[in-house]
Amino acid sequence: MKLSCVPMAWALYIPSAVFWAAHLLVVAASFSGSPWDIPSSAASFETLQCEGPVSTEKSDCHMDDDLKDPRETDYQVKGYTFSEPFHLIVSYDWLILQGPATPIFEGDPLVLRCRAWQDWPLTQITFYRDGSALGPPGPNKEFSIAVVQESDSGNYHCSAIFRSPGPGSPETTSTVAITVQELFAAPVLRASPSAEPKEGSPLTLSCQTKLPLQRSAARLLFSFYKDGRTVRSKGLSSEFQVPTASAEHSGSYWCEAATEDGQVWKQSSQLEIRVQGKCVCVSLVCV
Repeated sequence: MKLSCVPMAWALYIPSAVFWAAHLLVVAASFSGSPWDIPSSAASFETLQCEGPVSTEKSDCHMDDDLKDPRETDYQVKGYTFSEPFHLIVSYDWLILQGPATPIFEGDPLVLRCRAWQDWPLTQITFYRDGSALGPPGPNKEFSIAVVQESDSGNYHCSAIFRSPGPGSPETTSTVAITVQELFAAPVLRASPSAEPKEGSPLTLSCQTKLPLQRSAARLLFSFYKDGRTVRSKGLSSEFQVPTASAEHSGSYWCEAATEDGQVWKQSSQLEIRVQGKCVCVSLVCV
């Protein structure tokens, strides 16, 4: 199913648009396929496309005021399937900074675009975070970070000089707040049934952490270490099992959780495992 809605507006604020589909795709005419979080310059032409796996003869775009059912929080109303809301702002500004429409997590790429009214040519483009320039002025309209970290969060803006209309017309955008969210917390290593198992009993080490709901489909790989050496390399299981514990299994353990591409990885604190020896009875006294 594909539905195109074409808004053309001057100096209006358009509330959250909600589109039918399993997933949202916003396509701006000059950079189709990029998940930009518009503010959109006032005289530019934007196309909003609604796409999903469901085929239907009737599709439509809706504004916030159209949807009043309390079940809309689940994006399911009377048999229809809705996308998540998307905020579209039509701006008066001559120059705007476009950022991502979806939440940004550790390990994601980040692309910001400094965009002029009617895409007029720019020069001396400079990007800033929290008021500090991220590089010298230049011709590049895009600023990108291949793998973001939480430390990349901040208030971004850009400045540029219009080459037309009129020479040397400088402009600065409003700031855009970028928050890089934690993809997963540092794992915690736990021992079952305890960190002091009896010799001959089973021991299970669990590397515990959790992905956010928005990234629940992603997979983490887990590794386990003892006394500075690897006891199990990367695998999908978050558990490391010792069927029969013995004195040689005593030591300092920790685990690591990592994304499949290795861009984000975190280690647990160390956990001391002390395997308790069996009782030996001598003259009716167990020692």
